[in-house]
Amino acid sequence: MGNGKHLIVGCGYIGRRLGLALSGQPLMALVRSASSVQELAALGIPGMPCDLDQPVEIPLSTAGVDVWYLVPPPRLGEKDPRLGHFLQALEDNGQPRRIVLISTTGVYGDCQGEWVDETRPPAPVVDRARRRLDAEQQLQQWGRRTGGEWVILRVAGIYGPGKLPLERLRQGKPMVAEKDAPWTNRIHAHDLVQVCLAAMKRGRSGGIYNVTDGQPGNMAQYFMRVAEMANLPPPPLIDPTQAGSSLSVGMRSYLAESRRIDNCRMLRELAVNLRYPDLESGLKACFHDNGALE
Repeated sequence: MGNGKHLIVGCGYIGRRLGLALSGQPLMALVRSASSVQELAALGIPGMPCDLDQPVEIPLSTAGVDVWYLVPPPRLGEKDPRLGHFLQALEDNGQPRRIVLISTTGVYGDCQGEWVDETRPPAPVVDRARRRLDAEQQLQQWGRRTGGEWVILRVAGIYGPGKLPLERLRQGKPMVAEKDAPWTNRIHAHDLVQVCLAAMKRGRSGGIYNVTDGQPGNMAQYFMRVAEMANLPPPPLIDPTQAGSSLSVGMRSYLAESRRIDNCRMLRELAVNLRYPDLESGLKACFHDNGALE
């Protein structure tokens, strides 16, 4: 691969949509398994296996290539060795033109409902966010060491066709009441893809961008509206004191953090026009699309 070509590292829910958006352009995706390569081939996306859980040799040149890094960190620990293995492999494969990294707004930690922009120092309070911050810091160090361009996208909760809590609702799992639910933030998958493309083209090198629709809500509202639109029973409501015995560790950790994410820098510098600027329009599109890839 040479100048003007694209590499997606980690081609799952968002990566596949990004790959389809780049259809017709020189493109390669690195995925973990041969079965994933076959799944991508069915969508017309060329792929190669590359397991980043260990030191690797990337089976292609990365000189001058646009790289989107979408691989999540491992499930345990406070570090992200996968990105470290990828950046190490670049030393023998040529300098990419730019790397766009998917991170999370979780790196800000619990902000007690305050509005948060990119000037707020990260303060992660759970390991899943600490791993993401470690990845950010690794990429920044790589940029200082090599002079390479990078952009970090701090992404809010992703929803879209096929990525709604329908099974959770069918199982009748509980949720805290709206008055007890924290502020949460979301971005539709389609809009995240266009932000990924815009960050590669128009983002500042060394820029960090919050990615959200800019219309915070709360998790209880979200579950109630999804249930209504899916013609499913609303989740039973519980008191926060019951959360320890009724909710998963992951859900409890999300409910323990509250923040409202500002997206002004994203809108201004990346010049994106959100297709789904609020949850209502995004959910309607999800049910209309019936889970299909856009």
